[in-house]
Amino acid sequence: MNNSVTERYKTLQGFRDILPDEQPYWYFVEKTATEVAQLYGYRRIETPILEETGVFHRTVGEGTDIVEHEMYSFDDRPDKEGQRTNITLRPEGTAGTVRAYLEHGLFKLPQPVKLFYMGPFFRREKPQAGRYREHHQFGCEALGDNDPAIDAEIIGLLYQFYATLGLKHIRLYINSIGDRNCRPQYIEILKDYYRPLLSECCSDCQVRFYKNPLRLLDCKNPQDQAKIAAAPKISDYLCDACREHFAAVQRFLKEVPFEIDPLIVRGLDYYTRTVFEFTSEVDKLALNGGGRYDGLAELLGGPPTPGIGFGAGIERIIAELKKQGIRPPAEEHPRAFVVYFGKTMELKEAAVQLTAELRHAGIAAEMSYGDRSPKAQMKQANASGADYAVIIGENELAHETVSVKDLQAESLETGKKQVEVQRDQLIAMLLNTQQG
Repeated sequence: MNNSVTERYKTLQGFRDILPDEQPYWYFVEKTATEVAQLYGYRRIETPILEETGVFHRTVGEGTDIVEHEMYSFDDRPDKEGQRTNITLRPEGTAGTVRAYLEHGLFKLPQPVKLFYMGPFFRREKPQAGRYREHHQFGCEALGDNDPAIDAEIIGLLYQFYATLGLKHIRLYINSIGDRNCRPQYIEILKDYYRPLLSECCSDCQVRFYKNPLRLLDCKNPQDQAKIAAAPKISDYLCDACREHFAAVQRFLKEVPFEIDPLIVRGLDYYTRTVFEFTSEVDKLALNGGGRYDGLAELLGGPPTPGIGFGAGIERIIAELKKQGIRPPAEEHPRAFVVYFGKTMELKEAAVQLTAELRHAGIAAEMSYGDRSPKAQMKQANASGADYAVIIGENELAHETVSVKDLQAESLETGKKQVEVQRDQLIAMLLNTQQG
């Protein structure tokens, strides 16, 4: 006798199922994101979930946590020549979008090219509240123009997105991190400040000092916060061009309340000049990260191409909606639930056919399966939230009629809760009452 128990599989650590009851939130966020992005002239793009690893090594940066610890990378099967390609599950959306912009010649179109996307991204992070190894983002990218008005536009888009969702207590923080002309000087000044303090810094910062010094200001370790607060501010070392660009961004943001935060530096190497994030004042949680990346296209072998974009975490947005008590619009319920009173195959066939006819006419319809009793079917009809139960019994079948019962206690035009309707008039009746 085999006493072994079949193992029950579960989702991988850091991954999760999004069940039907949760889907209204996702639909609400994705629908709102699409409508607002299109309102601003952004068009949807889909890039592959898998990219060559070099796309991220060259753009995200060797000294970042993403590249060094968090990417899911592996060798693909060898091709006909025996060569293997190292590929990566995308950890962020900007690099792949810029790669597509260059590969497909979108730089030949009128600039800027304005794109948006939604989908899954993958980082092998330590799972914690609100952070998953598979997470989803709504992102926008504007490529091909360095006008500070575009910075203000994309920030305004994100502000309108949050406002349209109904979120309150959301605050915008912006900063400028300079460019290749002025940032190198600031980095040397920052290193001079940190050098005598390095032995007191966390182990991650001791690595960042050599690989990506700007990210010293992005450290979340409590022991380093006082050092960060006293560090030189990059805003004091901007070149004239960067200072003028940042000033213009602020002028163009008059419709969006903001604060300047000199400690926003972004964790990815490709950012330049404007960087920003929206934060929930409820729990100080950042809902997105974004900024300008005027040198990224060159890292991917393209011509100098200015760009700006953001990625907003959908899981975090949904968590914030719940915290603020914002519920998505209710899912549409069936218009009709078809019930058959009897066990003959002819009755069940009539119910199946009628359900199909209603659906083909654009009327949401359900029916019961599994030969349930009339009482059980009516119970299921009520539980479905349907407006009407459409009943077929022996008498209705013989006279080519159906009985229509109002399940929402709203009388029909006749004033009766249940009426008999000719079978060929049912669709018109349901459509008319739906429009009314």
